[in-house]
Amino acid sequence: MTTTFEAMALAAPLKQVLNELNYTTPSPVQAQAIPLLLEGRDLLGCAQTGTGKTASFALPILNALHNDPHPIRTKQCRVLVLAPTRELAGQVAKSFSTYGEKIRFRLTTIWGGVGQRPQVNAMRTGVDVLVATPGRLLDLIDQGHIDLSAVDFFVLDEVDRMLDMGFLRDVNRIIDLLPKKKQSLFFSATLAPNIVSLAQKILRNPAHVTITPEVTTAERIEQKLCFVDRGNKMYLLQQLLEKQSQAKEAKLTIVFGRTKHGSNKLAHALTAAGYEAEAIHGNKSQAQREKALAKFKQGLVPVLVATDVAARGVDVKDIGLVVNYDLPNEPEAYVHRIGRTGRAGADGLAVSFCAEDEIDFLRDIEKLIKNQIPRDTSHQWHSENLQEKHRTGFKPPKVKQGGGGGGGGRGGQQNSGGGRRGQPSSQGTPSRTSGAARRRTRR
Repeated sequence: MTTTFEAMALAAPLKQVLNELNYTTPSPVQAQAIPLLLEGRDLLGCAQTGTGKTASFALPILNALHNDPHPIRTKQCRVLVLAPTRELAGQVAKSFSTYGEKIRFRLTTIWGGVGQRPQVNAMRTGVDVLVATPGRLLDLIDQGHIDLSAVDFFVLDEVDRMLDMGFLRDVNRIIDLLPKKKQSLFFSATLAPNIVSLAQKILRNPAHVTITPEVTTAERIEQKLCFVDRGNKMYLLQQLLEKQSQAKEAKLTIVFGRTKHGSNKLAHALTAAGYEAEAIHGNKSQAQREKALAKFKQGLVPVLVATDVAARGVDVKDIGLVVNYDLPNEPEAYVHRIGRTGRAGADGLAVSFCAEDEIDFLRDIEKLIKNQIPRDTSHQWHSENLQEKHRTGFKPPKVKQGGGGGGGGRGGQQNSGGGRRGQPSSQGTPSRTSGAARRRTRR
């Protein structure tokens, strides 16, 4: 296994960029995957976001584009990278641009939520690298704007998330349009039977690379776990936001919900209660998400309510508080969520709420991180009953899809905290912040 980038058979312009970026030692997935891909092997990689896998496929592909340049025909591409979300597609495209700064190649991105004319225009003369989400890519193929018959390199990234989002049929349609002779790369954080079946359809005698990252939570992040009945979550959230707004250096807050609908309801409820808040999720257009994120970064909207998928591209320095309003049903997402705070050497606080139907999620998270999240029993809505149920091995009912976010967990039977707009619930504690508090949150 190669221990330095300098020792790899990469073109000089790529090594120059890596030196300028101070990249000397490859991550485990890079050390294993890059030499195999430089040999032209197909690859089945089991690796999560954060392991350095984008560079592990971008560098060998850029190396091939540099060493073997081809003329590109209209509407065609040499490299196709499929990603499940716009944020991930944007990150992959940025990596190609960064690593390929000293190499001549053309790149474009294709995703929904924005007008298609610039994308159609970019493909008119053809590109070397096309990074796309499945839905919009198929739309443009069906309209005759994209031809995949000349693809030399095919990368399927974050496959497990892509299938979770219902893209299996779209992915299979795209695969059927690709030439048989190509180098294929397949990356997934898990290898469930349906994922292995898809890999077998795509890959030819693949090399296997499996990376199990060490699961750690940043030392500078203070973590708290609050056992709280679902109907009291909104009260506790408002109390946290009020305390945050009164701090000497009021910082930004991300609140995580489980569903798009629930996150919308929660953002509306917070706004009605006097807090400047916006939601970002998969149903928002790209322009809406970028606008909301820009306002958040500038502090014009100090509270961002997000789903896991939408938050993958959020990298903001001044996030002082992360609230897991809904615990994630994928334990790895907990580490990713709380990592939004405590960045660049700053301190951060991550507070997680646990209702009855989330007790199993909490067990999975604590098993993954090999630690018990410190309990906060000081707040007035602490539930001894829930804490005892967790301790004694209580098995909660299954959470139906469609709950979570600002609303009820079990099928959304409870509202996001209340009846009338502006009141978090009917249980009688603070429904609206004072005028002074509202002004503080807007600063």
